[in-house]
Amino acid sequence: MVPLLLAFWSGMSWGTADFLGGLWSRRLPLLVVSTLSQAAGLLFIGAIVLVRWQGPEEAAAIGFGLAGGAASAIGLSALYRGLAIGRMGVVAPTAALSGTVPVAWGLLRGDRPGALQLVGVALAIAGVVLAARSADRVAGKRTTAGVGLALVAAVSLGTLVVLLDEAGRTDPLWGVLMVRVGALTLLSVAVLARRPRFDVSSGQAGRLGLVGVLDNGANLSFALAAEAGGLLTLTSVLGSLYPVATVVLARFVLHERLAPLQTAGVVAAMIGVALIAAG
Repeated sequence: MVPLLLAFWSGMSWGTADFLGGLWSRRLPLLVVSTLSQAAGLLFIGAIVLVRWQGPEEAAAIGFGLAGGAASAIGLSALYRGLAIGRMGVVAPTAALSGTVPVAWGLLRGDRPGALQLVGVALAIAGVVLAARSADRVAGKRTTAGVGLALVAAVSLGTLVVLLDEAGRTDPLWGVLMVRVGALTLLSVAVLARRPRFDVSSGQAGRLGLVGVLDNGANLSFALAAEAGGLLTLTSVLGSLYPVATVVLARFVLHERLAPLQTAGVVAAMIGVALIAAG
C-alpha cells in the first residue's frame, strides 16, 4: 500500500504544481516561470542530497536521471507548443495518454496486477483523458493541428515516468537530482537563446519556488514508490492523475465550471484509484 500512496501523492503534487505554474504563466513569461521554479526545485533536492552526504549507490541512477530530465524538457516543450497551435480539447487529452507508456513497459517487464487492478488501470487512464478535455472556443484551428506534438509529449512524458521508476530502483535521490540537472541544462540553452527578462518580485520568486518544490517533491515521491517495490503498471497510473488534480483545483479555486465529460472523467479516475487500491 505504501508505494501506491507515494505514487498517488506524486500525481496530486504534479497536478498542484501544474495548476500554480499555469496561474503564474498568465502573469510572467513561461520561460521565466519554468526556469525559476525548476532552479528552486534543484536547490530543494540538492539540499536533501547534501544532508544525506552520500554518493550515488549506482552510476546508472545518474544516467536514468539525466535522460529523464531531457525527456521532461522535450515533453513539456512539445505539449506547450501543441496547445499553442492546436485545439486544446484535442491536444490535452492526447498528451494525457502518456500514462499508457509506463503501463505497457511495466507489463512487458513482467508486472502482473490482479484483474480488478487492471480494470482500475483502464478506468483511471480513461478518466484522466476525459478530465484533460477542455472547452475549445478557438476558431480557425484545424482539428489535427498540434496532434503530432501531443503524441511527442505523451511518449516523452511517459518515458520520464519509466526513467523515474528505474532511477528509484537504483538511487531515488540522485536520480531525481539528475532529472532536474538535465532539464535545467536544456532550459539554460533556451534562456541564452531567448534572453527573457527575469524581472520578478521577491513574493513572485517565492511562489515560483513553491511550484518547483512541489514538482520535484512529486518526482521524489514517485521514485520512492519504485524503491518501495511498487509495480510500475500501477504506480504510473496513480502518478498520471495530475490532470485530475489540476481541473479539480481550477473548479474550487478559480470557480471554473467542469464540462460533463470532465466530471465523468474525474469520477472514473477516482473509481479506478479505488479499484487499484482494493486489488
